[in-house]
Amino acid sequence: MSPRVLVLDDDDGIRTSLTLALEDEGYLVTGCASAEEALAAVPGAAPDVLVVDLMLGGIDGFTFIRRVRPVCDAPVIVLSARHGKSDIVAALEAGADDYVTKPFDLGELFARLKALRRRAEATAGAEEAVVLDSEQGPLVLDTAAGTVRRGERQLHLTLTEFRLLSELAGAPGRVLSRQALLERVWDRGFFGDERIVDVHVRRLRTKVEADPSAPRLVTTVRGLGYRLDRR
Repeated sequence: MSPRVLVLDDDDGIRTSLTLALEDEGYLVTGCASAEEALAAVPGAAPDVLVVDLMLGGIDGFTFIRRVRPVCDAPVIVLSARHGKSDIVAALEAGADDYVTKPFDLGELFARLKALRRRAEATAGAEEAVVLDSEQGPLVLDTAAGTVRRGERQLHLTLTEFRLLSELAGAPGRVLSRQALLERVWDRGFFGDERIVDVHVRRLRTKVEADPSAPRLVTTVRGLGYRLDRR
């Protein structure tokens, strides 16, 4: 089945040209000119990935991402002329998975989309694994279903958060550098921005660490990276 992409951009020229280019690559594209239109379209379009501009009339891209996250866990790639550090971090903290600045190269965008598809395919087919067993309840990754449970509670993780947790869980007690996580989770080479890892670790912690007063599940090792501890 052809992968489905929702493109949200209020610039008619950019949206149309991007839609045509994606369709030439075999994607099924739903184009939306406003966040309101995109929010209404998401349930029916069931996108595998969303490409979102930040500077929109009406509801802006940051707000759209926050609103769509509870109903759609597909990866979000921000495509925006805003490339300041604060803008990038704000978009990631809102729930975006990746960030491409305008003017952009189509080859780079297609590479990011293909990497997301590989990640989705790599997530399927593994067996269920209990990662953590503690007083807070077992943390269980079901890779085949793409779900995570903490005790009896189902956690809502995005694909990127799930992949990040899976990578850390695959090497319990071992430090994984930010660069290693970029390469494994985002399929990114040396040019990747390591801030994307830090923001996603913060988001992951808010979901999997049920008791903020308890020792961290995902530990920061200063100057080195992150480690998942079994407790």
